[in-house]
Formats: sequence, C-alpha cells, structure tokens
Amino acid sequence: MKIPIDIKTGSVSQLTSDNGEVVVGIDLGTTNSLIAIADQEGKPVILGGHKNRNIVPSVIHFFEDGSYIVGNEAKSYLGSQPKATLYSVKRLMGKSYTDLSAETGRLGYTLMPSSEDEGLVKVEVNGVFYSPVELSSYLLKALIKQAEEDLGKTIGKAVITVPAYFNDAQRQATRDAGKLAGLDVLRIVNEPTAASLAYGIGLDKNEKGIVAVYDLGGGTFDISILNIEDGIFEVLATKGDTYLGGDDFDLAIVDYWKIQYQSTFSEIHLQNLHELRWLAEEAKKTLTDKDEFIVDWKGIKLNIDKGQANLLFSSLIERTIQLCHEAVQDAGLTTSAINTVVMVGGSTRVPAVKHAVGQFFNCPIHDEVNPDEVVALGAAIQADILAGNRKDLLLLDVTPLSLGIETLGGLMDVIVPRNTKVPARFGRNYTTSVDGQKNLAITVYQGERDLVKYNRKLGSFILKNLPPMPAGLPKLEVLFILDADGILTVRARELRSDVATEVTIKSAYGISDEEMARLLLDSIKEAQTDMQEKQQIEAKNEVISTIQAVKKFIDLNKPILTAEEVGTLEHYNTLLESSLQSGDKDDMLSIVKQVNDYSMPLAHRAMDNAVVNALTGKKID
Repeated sequence: MKIPIDIKTGSVSQLTSDNGEVVVGIDLGTTNSLIAIADQEGKPVILGGHKNRNIVPSVIHFFEDGSYIVGNEAKSYLGSQPKATLYSVKRLMGKSYTDLSAETGRLGYTLMPSSEDEGLVKVEVNGVFYSPVELSSYLLKALIKQAEEDLGKTIGKAVITVPAYFNDAQRQATRDAGKLAGLDVLRIVNEPTAASLAYGIGLDKNEKGIVAVYDLGGGTFDISILNIEDGIFEVLATKGDTYLGGDDFDLAIVDYWKIQYQSTFSEIHLQNLHELRWLAEEAKKTLTDKDEFIVDWKGIKLNIDKGQANLLFSSLIERTIQLCHEAVQDAGLTTSAINTVVMVGGSTRVPAVKHAVGQFFNCPIHDEVNPDEVVALGAAIQADILAGNRKDLLLLDVTPLSLGIETLGGLMDVIVPRNTKVPARFGRNYTTSVDGQKNLAITVYQGERDLVKYNRKLGSFILKNLPPMPAGLPKLEVLFILDADGILTVRARELRSDVATEVTIKSAYGISDEEMARLLLDSIKEAQTDMQEKQQIEAKNEVISTIQAVKKFIDLNKPILTAEEVGTLEHYNTLLESSLQSGDKDDMLSIVKQVNDYSMPLAHRAMDNAVVNALTGKKID
C-alpha cells in the first residue's frame, strides 16, 4: 500500500509529475551533503549546480545567540571556534555516549553523556544541548532551502540515503531528522543501492549480478557487496573504517611537508598550520591529472609530485583493499564472482586508488558519474520511482505508517518505520526502570508522532512473571513480525529467564485514506513541537534516573565517601529536584552533566574498592 499525501492540503493524491509533486533524493553525508531530482525525462540532476553550490559541507556553526549557519560559511570557523562548529554529525546518529567513547577525544566539540547506556548522545554548544537528530535537520533544511530556490517550488517529500551498515536506530534517527526538517521521508535507502541505481544497475527486473560498491569519502571508507535480482538489492556483506578517508590522504601530505620543511615551519605559529590541510587537499586534487603540485605558502615553496604522493597513499589504499578482501570473504564469495564495481566518494578520483581497486577485483569499474554526486543521483532515481513516474517498475507493498511501542513518559519508540517493505521482522532490546519489576505492560501504536497520545493504539499485553532484578539488568527483547497480509505479531521475551509472550494484531494498518492523510500531515506540521515535547520528557526522565542513581550510590558507598562528598551529591540531588519543577530542558541537562562530571572519579574509587574487597583473602595464581 502506498498512500501519497499532498503536504500542503492534507489531501490524498497520486504522486505523479502531472500534479507538480516534487520528490527529491538526498545524500546526507558525513563530510558533504547533496540534493537531487529527476527531470521531466527521468534523468537525475544535482540541484544548486548553476550557482556552484551543489555540494554543501555537513558543518554547522552556532553563534552565542543560538543562531547558526551551515555549509562553507560554517566550515570557515572550524579552526577558530571548534567547540561551536560541529561536523561529522552523521557519526552520532542513533548512538549513545558509551558507543562514542572513542570519539570524545577526536572531536572538537562537547558530547553529553546520558545517565543510561541506551540514552542517545547530545551535543553541548554554548550551554544549549542538541540531539544529532536536530543537528541533522538543520543540514537538511539548508539543502531544502537551496533546492527550493533553484526550483521555485516547495519540497515536501524525499528519499534519504544512509550507509548499508546503519542499524535500525540510526535509520530511524535519520528519518526523524527528515521529519523535523518538514519532510515526508518516503524511504531510507542504502547508499550502495543508490550508487548502483545511478548507473542503471538493478533497474531492469530481469538483471542478476553481484556488485561491489567501493565508497571512499572524506572521513570514512565502506565496501559493500550487493546481490541484485528481480529488482531487489540484498546486502551480502559490508566492511568499513570510520577513521579512513580522504582527510587521511590530506594529512599524509601535511606530515610529509612538515618533515621536508621542518626548520622553516618552526618559525610559523602553530595555529596557522591548519591551513596546510586545505593546501594538501588542493595538492591531492591537482595530482589526479598532473604530475606535480607547487604552491607558495607564507614565503615557503611547497611541492610534491605524483610518485611521492602515491608512496604516501599506499598504506592507506592497502587498508581499503584488505577490507575489500574481508567483505568478499564474509559474503562467501571470491573476487571472480563480482560482476562490476561502482566507485563512490571524491577520493576515488586518486589514480592510485582506481589502479588498486581494478587490480583487486579484475572486473569492469564504473567511475563515469561524478563520485561526489553518484549517491544523490541514485536517490533521485528512487524518489522518481516512488513518485510513480516510472510505470515500468513495481514497488513492493510497504507499511503505510510506523509501528512502535510506548516507552517511559509516553514516548513513541518506532520499531517498524513507515514505508518498510513487507513481509518484515524487526526487534529491539529494552530494560526495566524500577527495581524488582515483575510485570511489564507493552502497548503497540501506529503513527508518526513522537508522543503516543497523538498516535493510534493497536493493542496491548503484559509480559508477566519476570524474575525480580535490579533496574537496568533485565534484557527485554520486543519483536515485531509483519506478514505479507499486513498481520502484525508482537513477541516479548526476557532473555535471561526466557519468560515470553506474544499477541497478534490483525489488520495492523486498517485505516482510511483520510485518516492516513491527517496523521501524516500532523506529523510534519507538528514535528518541531513534538521534538521539543519529546526532549522535555527525555530530560525529565534523565533527571529522575540520575536522582535515583545518586541516592543508590550514596547508600551503597557511604563508608568510602567523605562527609563533604556526600553533602555535595545531596546538594546536586536538590538542584536536580528543583530543575524538575522549573522544567527547563537545558537547565536539567546542564545539572545532569555536572553530576556526571563530579561523580565519575567517585565511581572509579567505588569500583576499585569493590575489586579490592572481592579479592581480599584470595590467592591469585
């Protein structure tokens, strides 16, 4: 079932070019982002090209008054104001602070830990806390504004691409960012699939083959092995390195210059050295079709030739080839089974990269399409298909509205996103919030709003007789199974004890077209309000959780805490309780951060004490 909605009027209409419907494809990248659309002939084109602003750096800079700028303007602040200039936001999507512990020392801005491991990370800028979803929505709004200026039309619908390895939480976060930007996100598409579509691969339903998509972007590398059959793209294997990309090629040149001109550089202020990175990037680009790069920088004649650059790049390229080897092995194939390779990402222009990939796969390589644009162009083709403009292709039946459950504070946690192809099977893990909890109520909802009170209740059941355990210890798996007839089965199981139950909800999306239109329209109109209310509830949940954690910590560790430390912790709890009354989101999160910062060394001391007590009197062989 595909229900097209006119976002402006809320009426149900056919998504065809005849009614002026605009559906775009968006490549929301780690380093750069692009937006594309299919023209009247169905050919995908990048928007913004005639003003030479088709590629938008995925960078946001915040000013002290809370206003912000996006793109090249924001990028100019990376060196001078790193704490207020955010980049690589895509790496934060759907991640907790624990997931990102390795990132904290690499990023110039401040990540906010959650009181719960499963809580999503936040970013602090000038005392204000932003979610990655909000930040990504700012990037999307900038892209949409640019495209609307080019087209002279309002854009309401989009297809957005994500890496093949993105999990359900990351995909849902991307979808939420689109909604917050005012978009009806018709589909989340894998980047390798989009890149293949840009070359026409998979558009013929009779086509079969194995495709490798080699994606070397500015900050990350990914290799995906796809099986294409009957117009369906199946990811057989994916490998990658989130710290390997074009930036590392640039840094290799910078390091080379630092060694070559060491004595001269010692006389230059260190803050000026970041300019070398832009020169190194220019050198990398120049050497794709020239044999030497020479530039005068602050009176120093910098130069590097293609042979030297290839030596510097060799170890980086070898790392990508090793990952290609592992991906092919994971897919249970040999390189002889690969029919073609698609090249994605600006750094694939490096001749040494093309040579190495050609040697490894020994099959035809597609690099005719601009590698910076290929994913966005493919997304535009998928958007054109979803708009109903390509009558020769059949779309599989999909869920018309998202399906999820109610979580703490009345929030809607989506398990099956809207437009998911059926049949489908999705699961997510949860835990308890109260010590000794024996029963857990699970309520299933359908809709696009962040709060369940605005969505449609489908049913509920209780998972009974859970073994009493401390809060946070039980592992609860909730599984949604949708069959081809639209019947939803929900299963819940506590993994430690194997206590389980299930409920079947027939006609899971038996809903009128008019009601569907209203629900979708409201989700987009109220996205900003919903996000603010959701963040308010999440902040309150975090404060309540922190208050309980502090009380428990004091009770368990009073013998090893000084009177001053106990007093400080109790004072923080008083501040937390006061913040609950005021209800200011940023104030609540700021105090939670202060508590986390203060209690961290105390927690380490408590852990050390517990280890000592556990080992006292024990003999270690």
